[in-house]
This record gives sequence, structure tokens and C-alpha cells, in this order.
Amino acid sequence: MRRNEATPDEHRSPYIPNESAHPWRRMVSIGDSFTEGIGDPIPGTADDHRGWADRVAEVLAAQVDDFAYANLAVRGKLIAQIMADQVEPALALNPDLITFSAGGNDVLRPNGDPDAVAQQFEDAVARLSSQGATLLVFTGVDTEFTPVFRGIRGRVAIYNENIRAIADRYDCIVADQWALKEVQDMRFFDDDRLHYNALGHHEIARMVLRALNVPNELQPMQPDPLPQLTWREARTNDLVWARTHFVPWVLRRLRHQSSGDNITAKRPEPLPVTVEAPARDRTAGPGRQA
Repeated sequence: MRRNEATPDEHRSPYIPNESAHPWRRMVSIGDSFTEGIGDPIPGTADDHRGWADRVAEVLAAQVDDFAYANLAVRGKLIAQIMADQVEPALALNPDLITFSAGGNDVLRPNGDPDAVAQQFEDAVARLSSQGATLLVFTGVDTEFTPVFRGIRGRVAIYNENIRAIADRYDCIVADQWALKEVQDMRFFDDDRLHYNALGHHEIARMVLRALNVPNELQPMQPDPLPQLTWREARTNDLVWARTHFVPWVLRRLRHQSSGDNITAKRPEPLPVTVEAPARDRTAGPGRQA
């Protein structure tokens, strides 16, 4: 069963949410830092992250009694590593809903080849869809808004077209980040300028739930206004970012290291979900909700 679909005698306006329960009982998410939830740390923990997948699972779990969720994603992983380490373990968990995001780290690298990524992506999709689970995949975000990654916008666009073609062949649901204009704003990103912050992960969760046609009460959140910076202050911020985030990233590439080295999946088994906030996200403080 692919998603909640109305029978012919249950035609609804597109503005009226589907009131029936969603069909999924076991969700498994695989991928890299995007799916692990990097940029959305859980307060009071050393290195635990929430992220869009946790947020989606919380909503799905609140609507049925027997829902379980696993997350095998690990930061820094290339698509070949995700295929080798996560695809078969994900299938072994017998999910009926799989979310799959991979290839972003490959496309991000100098001379990243989106067509080569697509070949591997299709191999993974063929395997992931072989047991009948609903499979949700992602396009990449439009990087035109950010000077740091504007130069790879063309590669991301090719990657996206490949993803859409693969999704069409295998009947996947597409969560379209490229079209999500709300997050094309640095206020939705972490200080590293690469990963979403809590606001960004919240918006991705809302997008995923729309793609799955799951009714929910998550509301859009309005980020704080950008501070007015002088040229000198902006330059200082750029230098701090380069020293704190960009230089370490380059050094890891030169040393053939990954941010995911010695990191294991945060949720390797399907477990019941502790619902943090099914209706409203608790990261939205006073005045943060639109």
C-alpha cells in the first residue's frame, strides 16, 4: 500500500486532510547526516540528535498503537557506504515504510559525478523496493541561496532529475527539497552552513508528512530576523566558520577520514517511539510559530 488513498466514493477537497489512519507500522530510515539529524541536537545530551526522521516518526506513532521506528543513518557516509552498510540491515528489519536519502556527500565533493551517483542510487532503490515497502526518496535542496554551495547547483539539479526518473520507474514517493522554498534561507541552517538546524528539520518533517499524505498539526515556524552586521562583523563570522567547519572538512578529505568514523546508528532496531510533541514542535518558543 503506497499511501492513504481515497476510494472513488470518498472524494475529498485537497484542502481537507485525510482523516483515516496511515497504513504504516514499521519505519526504517537510512542515509547520512541529513537523516541522522545532525544540526538538531537534543538538549542535555552529549551527541544525540533528533532530526526530521524522528519528528516524522513521532507523528506517525501518535496515530496508531503499534508503530516502531529504526534509524540506521550515519553522518558523513557516501552512497557506496550506505549501500554496503545499511540497505540489507534495513530490509532485515521488515519495514513497510523506508526513507532513503543518499548521494549528497558524493555530489558535494569536488568533481562529484551525479550520473555515477544515480547508477548506485538506482541499484539501492531496486533492492529497497523489492519487498513491497513504501519507499520515500529526496531531491537535494536548491543551493542558489547560499554562496558556499552555489557553485554546485548544476550538479544538484542533475542529481535531482536522476532521482525523479528513478522514483518514477520504481513508484517511489518523492520528498522534493528543491521545491521547498521555505528552507532556502540560512536561518534554517546550523552554524556549519551545511546541515539544517531545528527549524530546518521541522520543515523537512512537515514536507515528508505532506508527501506521505499524513494529516498532522505541525505548524510552520518563523525564524528570528537576521541581525544587521557590519562588513567587518560579517567577515569575522566567515573567518570563524572557515576555521571551525571548512578547514576541518578539508583536512578530513586529505586524511581520508569521515565525520562518521567510529559512529554507529543511533537507533539500529525498530522500537516504539516516545512522542515528544505530535501537535506542536517544542523547539518553537514564544513567537516562533507563524
